[in-house]
Amino acid sequence: GRLGAVNLRLGTRGSALARAQAALAAAALAEAGVTDLETVLVRTHGDRHPETAVEELSGQGWFTAELQRALRDGEVDLAVHSYKDLAVERPEGLGLAAVMPRADPRDAVVTRDGVQLAGLPAGSRVGTSSRRRSALLAALHPELLCVAIRGNVDTRLRKLDGGEVDALLLAGAGLDRLGLGERAVTRLDPVQFVPAPAQGAIAIEARAGSEAEALARAIDDRPSRLAVAAERAVLAALGGGCLLPLGAWAEVAGERLTLHATLAGEDGTLATALVVGSAADPEDAGRRAAAMLG
Repeated sequence: GRLGAVNLRLGTRGSALARAQAALAAAALAEAGVTDLETVLVRTHGDRHPETAVEELSGQGWFTAELQRALRDGEVDLAVHSYKDLAVERPEGLGLAAVMPRADPRDAVVTRDGVQLAGLPAGSRVGTSSRRRSALLAALHPELLCVAIRGNVDTRLRKLDGGEVDALLLAGAGLDRLGLGERAVTRLDPVQFVPAPAQGAIAIEARAGSEAEALARAIDDRPSRLAVAAERAVLAALGGGCLLPLGAWAEVAGERLTLHATLAGEDGTLATALVVGSAADPEDAGRRAAAMLG
């Protein structure tokens, strides 16, 4: 029918993970009736600086600015993002058309020989470049040593297999989307080891008011959208910087929203918050959690 007549161009970054996420979005759009879809690779600033820690870039638009420019300039009609890469402020003229059903939000532990985190000898090196993961690990496993590790998932796994580190902390969803989920020896309890805001969520952006935006709405998952809105509201209320060692994880059941948040202090202490709110006002729950942490 009419939907098939629209040639939609889906913009994505070129990394293996980004392409996997774009493929998921394309499949969901096809199922929703969008038959004429083309995927366009867009190089981003973050991709050109692979030596910089991803967590120092995410949330600052490093991975999103070029995709958003391509959207604005009409080179693409939709852009696929890891939601956690998007800056907290919504850019002028662009709409968040859809949040896809969220994947596993938990952090995963990968070790060389399948040993659990608790089974690692004292002084073992755990690779991560996330301040949140380092802080939570220091609080929960002070006997382990956090070391900064950079690069994409494949690079990190190679460094682990080559003995540079003894374990990795990674987003479980990223491993799953790359078909590497079985490398995880465990997935950490999200109440105790609180994930990053929007971890595991894919966002689809479009020009506000465009036909592409209306079409992409078909693949929006309301519980995922609302949960992530609450998590990101915590981040926004605390100043919005991606370098905050902040975890925020929400679950929506019916009209009830439960939000867990944690913020690491300079002295290694963890402030935690648990808020039960209304799914109709996720931002309120986020602001309340931020007030408890701040």
